[in-house]
Amino acid sequence: MAIRTLDDLALDGTSVGVRVDINSPLGDDGHLADDARLRAHVDTLSELLERGGKVTVLAHQGRPGGSEFEPLEAHATRFDELLDAPVMYTDATSSAGAREAIDNLDNGQALVLENTRFYSEEYMEFEPARAAQTHLVDRLAPHFDAFVNDAFAAAHRSQPSLVGFSHRLDAYAGRVMEREIDVLGNIDQTPTPRAYVVGGAKVPDSIRIIRHGIEAGLADTILTSGLVANVFLMADGIDLGEEAADYIMEKDFWDQIDRAAELLAEHGDQIELPVDVAVKTEGKRQEIPVEELPTTEHGDVMDIGSETVDRYAECLESTGTAILNGPAGVFEDPAFQRGTKGLFQTVADTEYSVVGGGDTARAIRKFGIDGFDHVSTGGGAALAMLTGQSLPAIEVLDT
Repeated sequence: MAIRTLDDLALDGTSVGVRVDINSPLGDDGHLADDARLRAHVDTLSELLERGGKVTVLAHQGRPGGSEFEPLEAHATRFDELLDAPVMYTDATSSAGAREAIDNLDNGQALVLENTRFYSEEYMEFEPARAAQTHLVDRLAPHFDAFVNDAFAAAHRSQPSLVGFSHRLDAYAGRVMEREIDVLGNIDQTPTPRAYVVGGAKVPDSIRIIRHGIEAGLADTILTSGLVANVFLMADGIDLGEEAADYIMEKDFWDQIDRAAELLAEHGDQIELPVDVAVKTEGKRQEIPVEELPTTEHGDVMDIGSETVDRYAECLESTGTAILNGPAGVFEDPAFQRGTKGLFQTVADTEYSVVGGGDTARAIRKFGIDGFDHVSTGGGAALAMLTGQSLPAIEVLDT
């Protein structure tokens, strides 16, 4: 793809609309509980401001009706602390007052507009050409000289602020977007052999990652954990017990067992399954070899076991690239963090490691694990790239 970056953008005095993804966990009082996504965009915003740009930030927070559907005032305040430039905020998105605030910016100043999803068009998806005709884009585009999209985490969406401006203005990838495309779009160029370390609870997405990785020749080995591993174990004929089966049924993942069975039949020599699991017995962690399941007294499977962690570590010793997506268990419970912490640290120690964002990135921050070569800012967007899907917000940047 031929995508322009900030290297191609002349900035002194230029009014730039910048779409970022700073959708963040909020505390009970509406404060930012985690500013990682804001910090990710500091490089892009700092560069634009230092080079004399007049920067208008567009972003969303939460979903309509949700508990985190809140204004962006706290985000603007945090950006003002993170950036060596004045950052202002307006509680409007495309009103006459918001447009006047954009026009009144001086070189090296930034303005955060109100939550784009407060505007009804923004929580609908459009074809890019139609998105360019929405009221949001139509009102704001004349006040910008250029558009920068740095919102990789939302790049799999086709909402007006993500795809519409690129039809009206010269459009560029910000530094976050540029790095994500460079890494996730070029997995086939990373050191071999490659291992996909796939866990978490997003079973349909994970099975798509596994199939695409194997069939595209990207993955030499698949290491499974989390709910994904439970589905594969059941596909392999292992009875995990009534609670595990009920949970998979409750999540409507029963059909995924058949898909996992197909993968095992076709590519079973490349897919590693846990050899032991951790269950909750009388409120405590108990590790059980999978061949001894089910037992009458245990509850749901909560983690991979220590032997599995050691076995996976041996598999990763000779790995050139490890691509990590999803925790190994219910890491929020201290008794069941061992698998996630052990597996993640092993991945971080490989020659080259890529993390698929979302819950995986949150677990990494929780445990303070360092050493990964690339931690994606996106969950769904990273999954889309790793399964070979096109992302609308990236496609419209292609010149």
